[in-house]
Amino acid sequence: MVGERPLDDELQRLREERLRKMEERFTGRSGGVIEITDATFGEVLRKHPRLVIDVWAEWCGPCRMVAPVIEDLSHDLAGRITFGKCNVDENPLIASSFGITAIPTLLFFANGKLVDRVVGALPKEAIKARVMRAFGSD
Repeated sequence: MVGERPLDDELQRLREERLRKMEERFTGRSGGVIEITDATFGEVLRKHPRLVIDVWAEWCGPCRMVAPVIEDLSHDLAGRITFGKCNVDENPLIASSFGITAIPTLLFFANGKLVDRVVGALPKEAIKARVMRAFGSD
C-alpha cells in the first residue's frame, strides 16, 4: 500500500529502541548512540562537550560495518564521550556544512569545535585510537 513505508520505518525504529533499552537493563551497559538531525545538531553540540558523530546512509555498505563499532565504543566510553549518528540522506544541512562528500565520515567535536574527522571504514582499535587522540586518554 502507498504511504505505509514511513509507518513501517517508525515501527522498526521503535522496535530497535525498545530492544536497546531491554539490552541495557539486562546487561547493565550504559551509553548508546544518539540520533542527530539537522534540527537537533546545535543542541546536541552544546550539551555534549566530547562528541563523535557517525555520518552515514542506509545504502552504504562500509557504514554498516562502522555502525557496530560506534555502538560498542558508545558503551565502552559511556559517561566520557557521546556518540551520535546522522543519516546524511535525511539531514543534508549537516553534511553540506562540513563538506562531507564521502561516507562513512566520523566528526569529532570538543567543546563545540570540530577537532578531527575520519573518512572511511576503520577497525575498532583504529577508531578508538583516533577518539583517544582527539579527546585525551582520561
